[in-house]
Amino acid sequence: MHPLQRKLILASASPRRSQLLEQAGFNFEVRPQNIKEDYDPNLAVEEVAPYLAQMKAQAAKSIASDGEIILAADSVVILNGKIYEKPADVQDATRMLKALSGQEHTVITGVCLLDSYQKKVFSGVTTVQFETLSDQEISFYINAYKPFDKAGSYGIQEWIGLCKITKIVGTYANVMGLPVHLVYEELATW
Repeated sequence: MHPLQRKLILASASPRRSQLLEQAGFNFEVRPQNIKEDYDPNLAVEEVAPYLAQMKAQAAKSIASDGEIILAADSVVILNGKIYEKPADVQDATRMLKALSGQEHTVITGVCLLDSYQKKVFSGVTTVQFETLSDQEISFYINAYKPFDKAGSYGIQEWIGLCKITKIVGTYANVMGLPVHLVYEELATW
């Protein structure tokens, strides 16, 4: 079966993941699962996103019918070995964007594909270079775009990505929330 014809259950409420799957032509239905995104602090930062994706997929396992494949994902922003999650408030978002300003960081999106017979866990990795952000630009961005549902307090598809990201090594879609090319490749061998 062609990868785009397989029936996916997106176990995520992320509008960006839905948008990416839709634009790529995947056959999917959104059935978000709410789980507590806790992880062992001793887990290597590179392993957090795939671990959380796997937890989300396991939580959604009971909602999938035979022949449906669960797709769960989680993205983390990593700077100097530290994870920058979704900001709690304006102060937290400001702190994160000041830390990322003028720096190169890594975005890892962990993905878990799961059905009744098999499970695949993998990650997309992208390096992102930020231009220096002034306090005024940070304030403008937070007030205009309200990035409180985004890891690292930013969305590459918004102003900050258009005006302040000078280089990415890896895929744009991965930074947006899903390494679509890897999902396609994995489904091709499912």
